[in-house]
Amino acid sequence: MIKLWRWYQRCLTVHPVKTQVISSGFLWGFGDVTAQYITHSTAKPPPPPLLRLSTPTLFLQQSRCELSAWRDKDKEADKDAEFKVNWKRVAITSMFGLGFVGPVGHFWYEGLDKFIKLKLRYVPKSTRFVAAKVAMDGLIFGPIDLLVFFTYMGYATGKNTSEVKEGLKRDFLPALALEGGAWPLLQIANFRYVPVQYQLLYVNIFCLIDSAFLSWVDQQKDAAWKQWFTTPFLTLKERGGTDGV
Repeated sequence: MIKLWRWYQRCLTVHPVKTQVISSGFLWGFGDVTAQYITHSTAKPPPPPLLRLSTPTLFLQQSRCELSAWRDKDKEADKDAEFKVNWKRVAITSMFGLGFVGPVGHFWYEGLDKFIKLKLRYVPKSTRFVAAKVAMDGLIFGPIDLLVFFTYMGYATGKNTSEVKEGLKRDFLPALALEGGAWPLLQIANFRYVPVQYQLLYVNIFCLIDSAFLSWVDQQKDAAWKQWFTTPFLTLKERGGTDGV
């Protein structure tokens, strides 16, 4: 591990952007494999068929046929129960790390550090310095990162523009609300103790969890728990429309 860390440091010194891009792509791809495994593990088996009432003879024949067919499908499902990685989805998610998180994250953390030091002139690692970084990261980079992720994943998986917009309405606020409770705490430690050249690596390590989480959110479609975040905004919109009438 020490040799690996020293090798990474050398790569970061010689090729900082390239190193950040490659490591981001790898970690986001690995996170998507984790998300697929979680989705596979929590999948529920299909329920047995409902038997339709008929004459006694037809009912018995129909019952045996339907139950036999269901057992055959259940056996096939058991055969398919072995976890298989969707490598196309892994490649798509890895490209997000390669094309966005790596290059944009590198210049974001470098630029944010210079801006706070030179423009705002806050003392490095002071309370105001860390607070300003956390606030700007949460209000600017965080929402943009989520917006780009869901938009990219939508188009990359073959959705049209209207479907991408619907996906954003469904997924953006729930993901932003849940991530908003975790990332500020992680970033306080990042901006306070981690040198700026390693801050994206710190973020990418936690992106193992984050990419798994975002991929999982994207796969949840119209899950009931998402309504907890969207319903209040829909209610306010409806009230505004009613008052306007």
